[in-house]
Amino acid sequence: MRIPAVAGTFYPSDPTVLRSQISQCFREGPGEPCGCSGRRAVSAVLSPHAGYLCSGTCAAYSFRSIAEDGLPEAYIVIGPDHYGVPYESVMCGEEYVTPFGRCEVHEDIAMRLRELIPDDVRAHTREHSVEVEVPFIQYIDPKAKIVPIIMGRQSMRSAERLAQSVKAACSGHDVVIIASSDLVHYVPKPYADEMDSMFMDAVASGDVSSVYRLVEKERLSVCGYGPIAVAMMLSGGRIEVLDRTDSFESIGYDRNSVVGYGSAVMYKS
Repeated sequence: MRIPAVAGTFYPSDPTVLRSQISQCFREGPGEPCGCSGRRAVSAVLSPHAGYLCSGTCAAYSFRSIAEDGLPEAYIVIGPDHYGVPYESVMCGEEYVTPFGRCEVHEDIAMRLRELIPDDVRAHTREHSVEVEVPFIQYIDPKAKIVPIIMGRQSMRSAERLAQSVKAACSGHDVVIIASSDLVHYVPKPYADEMDSMFMDAVASGDVSSVYRLVEKERLSVCGYGPIAVAMMLSGGRIEVLDRTDSFESIGYDRNSVVGYGSAVMYKS
């Protein structure tokens, strides 16, 4: 099993405190999920992956959209690599452990996917971009099953290859993609406001090429544009921005060096 790397730092290690903090993220943001439509129109969401005090309220918008739309069979959680894994993309076929307990891997999807991309739990050992999403998943869906994936390279071609692999592995299954990403990093707030707004507009346009053009032209430090691109490629429908904020707005720390956060929901075509 994959044990937590950032429990006690990015989020509480005590399950009671953790549940209380996630509930507070919902209450201070979109509100707790209210009912379930059962429509299953949501194909993917963008959710940030910083510490919950910084980005948890923003993340709550994405998870409320899933809970109210209808819980899927599995969650494909795709995060960027922050530590230099030696893979273009790599899955983890072992269950993730959080303070809420074990979050099982969807075995059929994982079995198919490991024929298309490497499966190496060691590559996931330190990485927080997937881990931080899992307690939120367990909060809205205590019986959730996941397939965790880290992108070591985020070029458009890498995103296309991973999207093709995920599509093939998930054929016949009802899934939601969770694209884990923060927005620009450690920049003055006015610059973050401008660039994050432009980036989220590009995401909302549904045009993957425009996302890559913006990232390259402005040299944006958005850490998970690759996972976002994969989610966009696998969705094909309307994309709605739910929330955009930053670390200064959430914790009031250092207006000259903020990290941006955004949440969005992507619908089936």
